[in-house]
Parts: sequence; C-alpha cells; structure tokens
Amino acid sequence: MSRAERYANLAGVIVPFVGILLAIVLLWNSWVDGIDLAIFAGMYLITAGGITVGFHRLLTHRAFQTKPWLTYTFAVAGSLSVQGSVLDWVADHRKHHAHTDQDGDPHSPHVGHGSGLSGLWHAHAGWLTRTQGQADWRKYAKDLYEDPIMRQIGRKFPYLVLVSLLIPTLLGYVLHGFTLEGAIRGYIWGGLVRIFLVHHVTWSVNSICHFFGTRRFDLEDKSTNVAWLAIPSLGESWHHNHHAFPRSAEHGLKWYEVDPSAVFIRGLEKIGLASNVVRIAPERQEAKLVGAAKPAASPEVDRELTKV
Repeated sequence: MSRAERYANLAGVIVPFVGILLAIVLLWNSWVDGIDLAIFAGMYLITAGGITVGFHRLLTHRAFQTKPWLTYTFAVAGSLSVQGSVLDWVADHRKHHAHTDQDGDPHSPHVGHGSGLSGLWHAHAGWLTRTQGQADWRKYAKDLYEDPIMRQIGRKFPYLVLVSLLIPTLLGYVLHGFTLEGAIRGYIWGGLVRIFLVHHVTWSVNSICHFFGTRRFDLEDKSTNVAWLAIPSLGESWHHNHHAFPRSAEHGLKWYEVDPSAVFIRGLEKIGLASNVVRIAPERQEAKLVGAAKPAASPEVDRELTKV
C-alpha cells in the first residue's frame, strides 16, 4: 500500500470521527431537528444499501441479476459510502471468501496480524492501512475490470466522495431555508456522521462477526451471526449464514432473522427489476448443519457452493 493510499484511508477514518464529536456538541445544544435526521436516514439507507445490496450481494456474489442501468446505479451508491472504489471493494471481499480466516484474508481477526484484541482491531479498521485495496482486480474482480463503465466508476471514486458530502450539504442548505447553518448541519449529520456509522457498521461485520456470536453450520472458518447488528447492517450480520451459502441473496435464513436487504431485493423482484435471485432450499440448509449427515453433493451443487 502506498503512503498516499494509507493517508487517504486514515483521513477516511479520522474525519468522520471528528464529525461525530461535532454532532455530540450540536445535539447537546439542540442544533438538530427532524430535517437533519431525515437527511441522515436517507443518506444512510442509500449508501449502506449501495454496499449491502449493490457491492456485496449483486456485484461480488451475483446473488441476483438486474438491468445494466440499475447495476451501475448500485455501483455509484456503494461508492458514496466512502469505502473504496467498487473494484477494490469487490476484489477485497472475494479474496476474503477465498482465504477466510486463513493466510491471505485481508481482514481476518485470527491470522496475519495478531490475535485477541489486536486481531479484532486489524479486522475492524487496522487493515485499512495495510491490506485494503491490494487484491488483484484481474484475479478477483475480472468481470468488473473488463467492464469499461465499472472501471470508469472506479476511477471517479475521489469525485464520488465529494458528491457524498455535497448532497447532504445542499439538502441541508435548501431544506433549512437556504441558510449557512442548514448547510453545515446537513454536512455534519448527512455527511460525516452518516459516513462514520456506515463505516463502523460495515467494519463490524469484518471484526465482530468473525469473533463473537452464534454458529449453526459446519464451516471451517470462524464466521458468526450477530443478531443485534442485523438492522443497522441491513441484514449483513447474519454473516455465518452468508459464509455457509455465499451466493444466497438472503442472509437471514430463518423467519426471525431480520434482513432488510433481502426484503429490498424481493421488492425489486416483484416489480421486474431483479431476476435469477439465488435462494437456498431448506433441505440444503439442513444438510450443512453441524452434526448433519453429509451425502455426496453433485458437481453442480459443489460448484455453486464454492462460487463467490
């Protein structure tokens, strides 16, 4: 990782944290209202959904298909989360699945960069100054690399970071009556605070969901399900389920496992904007439970289970 990349990633961690401190001061002085929270919530859902539905389930795992224009829209929305370019994100995550909790995993809390709290910190944010964005696009994101529009979206990432901050700033300015105070409030709540929370919720899936939580499938990795993180992560914290069935569009496999991203994909499917949605039959889930008998799978099933 170059020095410029390391400093850029550090800025991406530190600046939103400063925004949180400012927000605490402003909230204490009642400098927040329904407009600010609405801007925050809207930007959170768009950018976090751009990660969970777009970068992750659509672009990384091809858990469903959609129209080209919507695919590129998801790529832009995910980029607005300020977690790196679309090619970097997808390549890193596919590499994570190829080497989960083994040497080569970009952000495992168990190997390569200590264990215990040291490993947990590496998986959460420490990896941003060491291994983030280093996965080979041609190896791990060849389909995106060969798409000229995706490459263009990836190259425009620095500009999309500015857009991610400009949109809530302008919304605050307009909705608060074209005032400078409104612009600042939009920038802090819809920009910095939102980026901070989307970042740390996403990173918690890398760290907490490989360290604490519950397991029910027979897997060699250390992935876990963390129920309390399900709503803020839009369903991503059913991470053990996801590692059991990487291509599944639904990470919440039980009726009580809340998965807002899966609900959104179902909505797209109903209006004709999602097709070939991958779902896991109950018998396949049961066959992978801890202690279940292991009948030989067909080659076709083996290929589907291992494809990321």
